[in-house]
Amino acid sequence: MALENFLREQGKNVIHMDGDKTREGLCKDLGFTENDRRENLRRVAEVNKLFLDLGFIVINSFICPLEEYRQMVRDIVGRDKCVEVFINTPPDICEQRDVKGLYQKARSGEIKDFTGISSPFEIPAKPHLVIQNGEIPFDKASELLINFIIDYLNRD
Repeated sequence: MALENFLREQGKNVIHMDGDKTREGLCKDLGFTENDRRENLRRVAEVNKLFLDLGFIVINSFICPLEEYRQMVRDIVGRDKCVEVFINTPPDICEQRDVKGLYQKARSGEIKDFTGISSPFEIPAKPHLVIQNGEIPFDKASELLINFIIDYLNRD
């Protein structure tokens, strides 16, 4: 959200998509099986492509657990329009910050196919940026992301 706010202040047209928002509407018919996760990300990538073609900057906050899915997104959106940022957050920190209690439910077996617990997560091979969440304060992480995106947008 810090990146979204910064870009808006710069007069940019920005869309922010995240898993909670898309699962309330666009993908509310999907669960968390491997096929459903893939379809969720495919739909999101298709929507991204539409907004990018209209000149928007699209920020996505999703767990994209498999390299196969990341490749699919790049293929749909276009490799040159896709910037991958890996917010590397250790599982114990994810559990500490889990306001919804999902990790506890996953560990007790109430939630099946939970990324990092009962469903795999492949660390991205070559993200454009890695932020070591948990090792640096939020404001420093936000600053790293914003500066990276500024440089990326001004690369031409």
